[in-house]
Amino acid sequence: MISVQQKLAFAGTFQRVAGVDEVGRGPLAGPVIAAAVILEKNHGIIGLTDSKKLSPSRREKLAATIRENAVAWALGRAENHEIDSLNILQATLLAMKRAIESLGQEPEYVLVDGLHCPDVGCRTEAIVKGDTFVPAISAASILAKVARDEEMTVLDEVFPGYGFAIHKGYPTAMHLQALEKLGVSPVHRRSFAPVKRRLKQYG
Repeated sequence: MISVQQKLAFAGTFQRVAGVDEVGRGPLAGPVIAAAVILEKNHGIIGLTDSKKLSPSRREKLAATIRENAVAWALGRAENHEIDSLNILQATLLAMKRAIESLGQEPEYVLVDGLHCPDVGCRTEAIVKGDTFVPAISAASILAKVARDEEMTVLDEVFPGYGFAIHKGYPTAMHLQALEKLGVSPVHRRSFAPVKRRLKQYG
């Protein structure tokens, strides 16, 4: 098995290394969104880390800096109906693949946060918790989180009452109560247990 240190050392031999991460595997509604980012080796962006460790305002500021300074960046997504038809893991890998293929330039090496890698046209390596210490993965985590949060805020206006802008689709008590009261919206994931139960109860 290749160690994390070996993966990073090998990545250092390439110029175009993409970091990839996703946001939205756990929610009951909305898409899963992935980002792919290629940074300069001396990118100079301070504060990159797992997006969940950052305040919303700090994430947004860093996202703007990343978009301005990255060699390349792109988003990919899989919709709720794709999640239902493929399963969440395969839909996540599809979103990652779409992000990588949308970069505009082909990376030589791809580092992915987590345990699984999408099937793309170059070498890929998975790094557990890579979003905390691999800058390009951290940058991808931030871009994906900001993009998905913004989308859920828009969906909150389209489908009022569920609280999407607050919980971003995650299965909070507030969301489960709204699901019980309002029923299943077009953006809910019908294969996820709480949504599936609601459909069985009331249709």
